[in-house]
Amino acid sequence: MKFTKSKEEEPTAPGQVAIKKRSKVPGVMITQFVQEIPAGKSHPDFSRKPIALTIQEGKFAFFKAIVTGDPTPTVTWARNNGDTSNPERYIVSYDPILGEHQLQMPNVGVDQADTYKCFASNEYGRAVVTVTLNVIEVGFKKSKAMQDSRIEQREKAAADLKKNLRTRAEQKEKKKDGEVDEKFWELLLSADKKDYERICAEYGVTDFRWMLRKLNEKKREIEEQQSQYIEHLSNLKHIEVKTPGCAEFEFEMDLKDPNAKIFLFKDGVMVPFTFDTDEKHSLRQVGRKFIFSVSGLNPEDAGLYQVDIEGVNVFSTDFKIPAADFLVKIQEVKAIERQDAVFECLLSAPLPKISWLGKNVPLEHGEKYDISVSEDMLIHKLVVKDCMQVDKGIYTAVAGMKSCNAWLIVEADPDPNQRGKKAVRKTTQAGGGGADLMKIAAEQSEKLQKERDERMERIEKMKQIQAEEEAAKEEEKPAEEQPAAPEPHKPKPKPQPQPQIKQESEGPIEEPEAEPKPEPEVREEKPKTEEAAPPQAEEEPTKEEPRKRVRTGPLVPDTVIDPGVHFTSGLSDVHAIIGQTAEMVCKLSSENCDGIWYKDGIEITATDDLKIVKDGAVHKIVVSNCTEDDNGKYRFEADGRKTEAILVVEDPPRINLEDLAKFSEPVIIKVGQNATFKLEFVGREPMKIQWYQEGEEMLEDNHIKIERSSIHSRLLLVKCQRKDSGEIKLKLKNEFGTIEARSKLIVIDKPTNPMGPVDVIEASSSCVEFKWRPPKDDGGSPIINYYLERNQIGRNTWMKIGNIPGEPHYKDNDVDHGRKYCYRIRALTAEGTSDVYETSDIQAGTKAYPGQPSTPKVVSAFKNCITLAWTPPTNTGGTNIVGYNMEKRKRGSNLWGQVNPPEEPIKGKQYDVKDVVEGMEYEFRVSAINFSGAGEPSAPSEFVIARDPKKPPGKVIDLKVTDSTYSSLSLSWTKPKEEKGVQDEAKGYFVELRPAESIDWGRCNSNPLITASYTILGLKSMAMYWVRVVATNEGGDGEPKDLDNYIIAMPPPVRPNFTNRKMKSFMVVRAENSARVNINFEASPTPTIIWLKDGMPVSKRVNISNADGMSQLLIASAERSDSGIYSITVKNMVGQETFSVEIRVTDDPKPPGPVELEENVPGTLTVSWEPSSDEKRDNHLHYMVMKRDSVKRTWQTVADRLFNNNFTAVNITPGREYKFRVYAKNDIGLSEPSESLKWGVVKKREKFILNLPPSKPCNFDSAPNFTVPLKMHTTPEKYECYMSCAVKGNPKPHVTWYRNNISLNTNTNYYISNTCGVCSMLILRVSAKDNGEYKVVAENSVGRAECSTQLTILE
Repeated sequence: MKFTKSKEEEPTAPGQVAIKKRSKVPGVMITQFVQEIPAGKSHPDFSRKPIALTIQEGKFAFFKAIVTGDPTPTVTWARNNGDTSNPERYIVSYDPILGEHQLQMPNVGVDQADTYKCFASNEYGRAVVTVTLNVIEVGFKKSKAMQDSRIEQREKAAADLKKNLRTRAEQKEKKKDGEVDEKFWELLLSADKKDYERICAEYGVTDFRWMLRKLNEKKREIEEQQSQYIEHLSNLKHIEVKTPGCAEFEFEMDLKDPNAKIFLFKDGVMVPFTFDTDEKHSLRQVGRKFIFSVSGLNPEDAGLYQVDIEGVNVFSTDFKIPAADFLVKIQEVKAIERQDAVFECLLSAPLPKISWLGKNVPLEHGEKYDISVSEDMLIHKLVVKDCMQVDKGIYTAVAGMKSCNAWLIVEADPDPNQRGKKAVRKTTQAGGGGADLMKIAAEQSEKLQKERDERMERIEKMKQIQAEEEAAKEEEKPAEEQPAAPEPHKPKPKPQPQPQIKQESEGPIEEPEAEPKPEPEVREEKPKTEEAAPPQAEEEPTKEEPRKRVRTGPLVPDTVIDPGVHFTSGLSDVHAIIGQTAEMVCKLSSENCDGIWYKDGIEITATDDLKIVKDGAVHKIVVSNCTEDDNGKYRFEADGRKTEAILVVEDPPRINLEDLAKFSEPVIIKVGQNATFKLEFVGREPMKIQWYQEGEEMLEDNHIKIERSSIHSRLLLVKCQRKDSGEIKLKLKNEFGTIEARSKLIVIDKPTNPMGPVDVIEASSSCVEFKWRPPKDDGGSPIINYYLERNQIGRNTWMKIGNIPGEPHYKDNDVDHGRKYCYRIRALTAEGTSDVYETSDIQAGTKAYPGQPSTPKVVSAFKNCITLAWTPPTNTGGTNIVGYNMEKRKRGSNLWGQVNPPEEPIKGKQYDVKDVVEGMEYEFRVSAINFSGAGEPSAPSEFVIARDPKKPPGKVIDLKVTDSTYSSLSLSWTKPKEEKGVQDEAKGYFVELRPAESIDWGRCNSNPLITASYTILGLKSMAMYWVRVVATNEGGDGEPKDLDNYIIAMPPPVRPNFTNRKMKSFMVVRAENSARVNINFEASPTPTIIWLKDGMPVSKRVNISNADGMSQLLIASAERSDSGIYSITVKNMVGQETFSVEIRVTDDPKPPGPVELEENVPGTLTVSWEPSSDEKRDNHLHYMVMKRDSVKRTWQTVADRLFNNNFTAVNITPGREYKFRVYAKNDIGLSEPSESLKWGVVKKREKFILNLPPSKPCNFDSAPNFTVPLKMHTTPEKYECYMSCAVKGNPKPHVTWYRNNISLNTNTNYYISNTCGVCSMLILRVSAKDNGEYKVVAENSVGRAECSTQLTILE
């Protein structure tokens, strides 16, 4: 069956209409046959359409569809090129449960690749959907005919090749209609835009505009399909080799239904995967990120991987494994700290990029790592910059399936001068392949080039042979077919591109079979005189002996095709401004080819403003003085090829440069005046005009007036104030661009008043000198003078001092000793005088002594000189400090003696005291002197001994860690040894710390430690640190002592351990009550805590809260579905510990149903009842039976823990009345009882005479028979298990219990009983060893019977 094309009208029956309708499902076409559909009826439609399928040859292919409509539509299937009537190859089925219609193709073949249609029809209309099946051919198949005759195969290949070359243009047109390999679209839908060009070249697609338009349509369609199941999809990362032997691809996705099914396909074949990363294909989900892994890579793993959600494609990625190996592997590198380390490797084939791993972590090019590749893409290099100790480890290079690794060893700097100091970055490099690697690379590159040249030679030979065969065929044409008159010479047709020829095997190879499928072109420059002829196999047999060509060596895998004249550089879109010149350029592969230019489909010729230029192979068109009429699409055609681009002539806002320069000049006005800004411009309307002041847009009001027109704009600022000063900006914008013009507004005014506070320089009996701060705002003009007035405190008059130069400083010499003065200060500019500033009172001539200098510090100490330094006092007494006096005092003395002569104050802030006695201990103090005299002395310095400096101490001994937490580290050490003349006694210690990621050491204590221990606080949890201790004394710091290894801020490792040994392993919780489980543990470092319910993650209803050493599980309102075994796993780097607790959520049981009594055997009663309604929901539910007779009149328990619905009561005495109660019982308690009716046997007391006939011998023997068999049991560990069955037989059978065919009758761990044929066994506390098959064997003299069951123990 061949269905009609989409462009043809679908036939309808006479009297029917054909109303086209759109389905909610994309891609479904609906034709309605009637004008109006009756109520309750509907035309057919697809609720789920078939999905396009790409599958490997020989696999099971199927399409699924679900249709709707009333009446129920009839579903049929058809294909475009062929029929589906063969029942062996096409199986049409319908699943009534799922409502799915299927078209199944077992053992699908290449010839079944086609476009299929599914029709759904009823009396009101028809729906049709199209789907594509792509079949991937596997290997090379050799038919019997091929084995019989290779010549016939070559002839068929040549004919197919000719047909392929003749119809190449048609194939291109078909490609534009969408006949492209579906794999091409699947790759594009998941690819980045930067990969579009590479994929198109791989599949031979050259029309990028058509491709983009078609891709957008498919994207919309697939997004509509994905929206049914997916809320969000992003961060698609294509497959690549992450670690040796393992490839991964990932994406982020939010599913609407978390239970939606996820499928993985490889080349169209479904691939099973697991959540176990040790399997071949695995899925790992981290939050919203899905990571698929392919482990144990081999060449068969290459192919197209697809991920589907409920049949909708989500992500496609093509995995290609490069055929490259390592000729030279990376070698071990030994580097010194702060040196660069180089790893280099050499590949057997060019690769643009390989993967580098450092300590199993992928490395990226950046500040730390420099990853590069040589021009021939054979040598790959990794540079580890500025090596530190943390960089040492194993580094790996991965190229496809091949990998190699080597160690990086980082050694400490051997220079002793650098110990304890920050090392300088070294400019040398360690490692690298050197000249030998370059030599091998050159040889390999030469070898690859030689192979390429050989392939080119074979291609040229093949072309020559094909040309000879064509010429021979032309000569064989009969003479009568030649025209009578010679025809004019026609140009030689352009050569058609050749398909690629695939490599089959080594040794003699005949012509390959041509593939009808177009292959991607490989373009390479060829000599102009050569013409590519299509490859052709041998000619058909003629009278002459056919020539048979046999080629030795492998066929060329990459055939180079001469594409003829083509574009090496196409046109690009150009944007030009009105009045300027625009130029569009393209380049052909040949200089001897002319072309034609078109604008909007119309051929154009050169004019004054339009020039057409040809410069060799370069063709360009130059448009001068562009106008709006020049807008349009320009196309250049040459030799059947074309390229096109768009010229967009823009008219953005523009400003005359002279007007702009004039506008940019500042506008200077006085306060209260108006400011005007005006600027003319040109540009296409509509134009948006905006004025800004200091970056803030101005809107019209009483102060701001804006005038706008198509050619100019004017801004008027009314009654400007000083605050209006600033930048004025005009912004013009239209659809083509934006331009800005800037100017400045300066509003000048009188200055603000001068500012305090006043700084008194001198206040002596003869003068007062002070200074102040200038005004905050000078009003736009510089300060010319300051006008001063003075008032003596106690008087009402102000004396005018007059103007002083514009420096904020004044010295008043006309003062009286002890008087106080106040000054008024005004600032004067060209624009006016400021307001007044009045100073505070200043007293002249009062003695004000300076304060205390700082405590003197000992700079150096020798046996004949001690140098000290200090800082001046903060309180100078209102005058300048003129010098200092220094005093000294011996230890043990109360007398201070002045060091410097009294008439010679010390001018500086450092002094050398030479009047000292060797070996004596001194302390010093300093006092400051001003015009009033000497002030209070400073605090005394530390005692210092007059002796030569000491030697620094040695290294501390036995440095070790005594304790550690997540934020602190405790150290201890031993005092270094003292060696006279080499190292002196240590007086203190400094502890230094360096994070692993830093190169700088920092001191933890600012003052030397006296004790030989220290605790470092404030560490980052689990961070890595280096620690060292430096001893110090008066002679300086000694050499640091480092710990042998780095330390991690964490407590000492502790394996997880549960501290509460009384934890319950079983809990019963009443429904709707809360369930709480508290687990206490100890572990270090902080462990990972995982809660599972029955081996699966707990639901969102369960609240988990973790704290230090404790984890709590809380179910706020428990339901029966929350019952299960909850396990907690506490895990850290040291180990893990697991504990399980069973939580059973239940409620008071419902009572059993009616109780019935039946006497089957005299002296016994069978009690039976209907099961409780809770029996199906609670597998721990059992029954208890109680009995009361008319004599004892009390209720007695006769049976408990019954898991069936009947019980046989024995010892029933005639003449008594009996009553029974049955209770349902579970972990919570008892139900209400169900009572039976009274049962009584009347005992007749009258005498009677029994005349017995002669007895005949009777045989009541019978073989054992199980009337009630054993039931299957599933019991949690550590619970009790009760099994029972009933057996009858005569004589009474002997009953034996077996577990796994081992007798249990003598095993004391099992309680076995046999009462009146009811056989029971009780296991008080089941364990894993009780798993297995249990069997009961009943034997007597007549026969034997068996009954078995299975006991499953839940862990």
